[in-house]
Amino acid sequence: MELTAKNGCPRLGFQRDWVWRGWQVRYTYIRAKSNGTITPNDSAPMIFLHGFGASIGHWRYSLQQLSQSHTVYALDLLGFGSSQKAIASYDTSLWADLVHDFWLTFIREPAILVGNSVGSLVALVAAAQYPEMTKGVVAISLPDPVAQTEAIPGWMLPIVEAIQNTVASPPVLRTLFYIIRRPSLVRGWAKFAYENPDAVNDELVDILATPATDRGAARAFSIVFKVMGSSRLGPGVKTLLPQINVPILLLWGKQDRLIPVSFANPKKYLQYNSKIKFVELERGGHCPQDECPELVHREILDWIASFSQL
Repeated sequence: MELTAKNGCPRLGFQRDWVWRGWQVRYTYIRAKSNGTITPNDSAPMIFLHGFGASIGHWRYSLQQLSQSHTVYALDLLGFGSSQKAIASYDTSLWADLVHDFWLTFIREPAILVGNSVGSLVALVAAAQYPEMTKGVVAISLPDPVAQTEAIPGWMLPIVEAIQNTVASPPVLRTLFYIIRRPSLVRGWAKFAYENPDAVNDELVDILATPATDRGAARAFSIVFKVMGSSRLGPGVKTLLPQINVPILLLWGKQDRLIPVSFANPKKYLQYNSKIKFVELERGGHCPQDECPELVHREILDWIASFSQL
């Protein structure tokens, strides 16, 4: 059954619910509008994976534009968007298993995985664990929780852990959740993540804030928050990259304040995999696919054309 979006953005593609391991998962798709004159590599299906606190709606521009030549799919990862706010052991491996089983059920041909923020980390894990499903990976603003943990001086670890344990206690997290889900605060966080404050419109705030009103949202947030930014989220980037044998496009906005280019130093990833193409976007913050989509789409399509001829 086709479903309409629950948030304030226009309905994106053909939204449906799918039951995975007993949990309800929302997905959408749009069939390619191409007339069949392009090569199989050029027309490979694409799977879009959002970041922390986001959903299908965060790909509102990409799904419409890239479906001109590709069949596109997008998932609300378990615990986010219109998917069930389940009690689960959340980490990148769980979400990668979700992506793989979705691929087995609905696609069954090598696809290009496109992720933003933690979604790009999920894409790398899926590509490493399930190479048969992956033709390429696009990682936008790629986090590395393991590297961030390793960067903390040893003498500070007990202090950091004490703070994390206090903040991550259920009463504190639930109180925090009910505060930060307010649309005014969601708008403020989005303006920090975005380079261009004008891109933070009412539609975007609805996309980000509405799922937080779902049943079980506070509980799911508490579980996910405990692993975000820690090594418990999953393997680090330098562990994953050598395991991937398909082309990788790494995109980064120069004005990313959540994971600044100067801090992440993404050029260092080139030493772990020779198939990486790194592009530093002149515009854009942490979510350039939403605030400067024309730049992101051009880079993705040019990248696909470059390796489809090989």
